[in-house]
Amino acid sequence: MSSNNPQTLEWQALSSDHHLAPFSDFKQLKEKGPRIITKAKGVYLWDSEGNKILDGMAGLWCVAIGYGREELADAASKQMRELPYYNLFFQTAHPPALQLAKAISDIAPEGMNHVFFTGSGSEGNDTVLRLVRHYWAIKGQPSKKVIISRVNGYHGSTVAGASLGGMTYMHEQGDLPIPGIVHIPQPYWFGEGGDKTPDEFGVWAAEQLEKKILELGVENVGAFIAEPIQGAGGVIVPPDTYWPKIKDILAKYDILFVADEVICGFGRTGEWFGSDFYDLKPDLMTIAKGLTSGYIPMGGVIVRDEVVKVLNDGGDFNHGFTYSGHPVAAAVGLENIRILSEEKIVERVKSETAPYLQKRLRELSDHPLVGEVRGVGMLGAIELVKDKTTRERYAGRGAGMICRTFCFNNGLIMRAVGDTMIISPPLVITFAEIDELVEKARKCLDLTLEALQG
Repeated sequence: MSSNNPQTLEWQALSSDHHLAPFSDFKQLKEKGPRIITKAKGVYLWDSEGNKILDGMAGLWCVAIGYGREELADAASKQMRELPYYNLFFQTAHPPALQLAKAISDIAPEGMNHVFFTGSGSEGNDTVLRLVRHYWAIKGQPSKKVIISRVNGYHGSTVAGASLGGMTYMHEQGDLPIPGIVHIPQPYWFGEGGDKTPDEFGVWAAEQLEKKILELGVENVGAFIAEPIQGAGGVIVPPDTYWPKIKDILAKYDILFVADEVICGFGRTGEWFGSDFYDLKPDLMTIAKGLTSGYIPMGGVIVRDEVVKVLNDGGDFNHGFTYSGHPVAAAVGLENIRILSEEKIVERVKSETAPYLQKRLRELSDHPLVGEVRGVGMLGAIELVKDKTTRERYAGRGAGMICRTFCFNNGLIMRAVGDTMIISPPLVITFAEIDELVEKARKCLDLTLEALQG
């Protein structure tokens, strides 16, 4: 972005000279220069040019309680002064990690009372792969190594996380996926449902899991991993028939179910976890993001009691991280969960703000550029199309990125996944801020349509 502000130009020069940004075209970013975000409060960001921006993505899906909560800064500061760091290796522990494990168990689905801590959701899914294979080896079934995932699912960007995910553009770099991970179709009716009704497509997509289990041999399949709602793939809300059919298939075969709750966890669906929303009863759940509202890095895996009983018979689990259960991160996570609980933020999302957000978002369905609006809780997607009836896109025009740029330039962050615009605002967003979000979204849709037809 161009600027006349010397401070902005100085920061952009630092970026160009020294920084390699994630998920970026390095050459393009060097030429363009990043937008520099300098402060935040509530649901708003400010950049170095003084522009105020409504953050419709809660950072990267994570700032649940909004920006600027002094309580989290105070919790971190207090813990840093008392015990800034110690590890959980070599039969040691510290109070913040133990108290956070208990707090997470208290809000997790029934029967899930143990937590393995990591530094991120990606590390959590690496841990899942290790746990699943270790579990089956202990049970004397070491051949049950294969993990089934979904095309266009997202499970992080480490080698194991990117392999578990189904993003082909990630697989193309680095000879991924690694062996022992396979993918089945996603339940994306709008993009891939064809002539089937949503209910028919939901059943078909679920049946692909059983088909893949039988193709591989149940004796070779260790687990199925899936997000309750696909986030980075485009806020793909499965048809109503999908999860009940998946649950039937999972009950039929002897494999573990992993719910990746990195995005859906900690209130985003209006329940504490997406697994509560869909009554999924997973064996393992990956968590991160909303665990600390993004204020400090932390992730983990919540493990069902029956799985823990098996792991207890397995001797050493040779896996862990320097920052597993970091005391400062744990203190921040504890305070974040306290705020979510005591201020009844999850309950308010469910009963008040999420229904209002979903109602207002769906008003955009009348826009000539919009083929579908969908969402659950504080998650939403807007499909950009050329023809509403046939769901035809503006092929090769990059409608999503055009819209994203208009949004950023008009004080709103919406993310583009192809030609799908997605939102995931902080859980504390107010009715007035929802109105502002929708009004700005409509303005940017108008500008995008004008650009596409120009």
